[in-house]
Amino acid sequence: VQLQAFGGGLVQAGGSLRLSCAASGRALSTYGLAWFRQGPGKEREFVASVSRGGASKDHADSVKGRFTISRDSAKNTMYLQMNSLKSEDTAVYYCAGGRTKLGASALRDRAMDDWGKGTLVTVSS
Repeated sequence: VQLQAFGGGLVQAGGSLRLSCAASGRALSTYGLAWFRQGPGKEREFVASVSRGGASKDHADSVKGRFTISRDSAKNTMYLQMNSLKSEDTAVYYCAGGRTKLGASALRDRAMDDWGKGTLVTVSS
């Protein structure tokens, strides 16, 4: 299976972007899904997750109230709506999936089986 993140770009602080993650070779409905990011000179960090059935979601404290994760099984796509962007949100964003029924709070790096290539988000201040 291949995951691919789309939708990155350059945006001014306070602006919005929506990232998408699509899969080929496997239905996303079989995955618990998550977004991660890695900023310049930083470690990769968790951003948001959604359980396989979509019943539970989790967001990092740094993005709560600004970012929203969602999934659309019919379109085999996951999304990350990012509002009120800040310069510190500048990073390469990765989508990942774990073949697990774990709830969103447990969907972290170690639970992921497949990772997509990232998409760069640059927020200018």
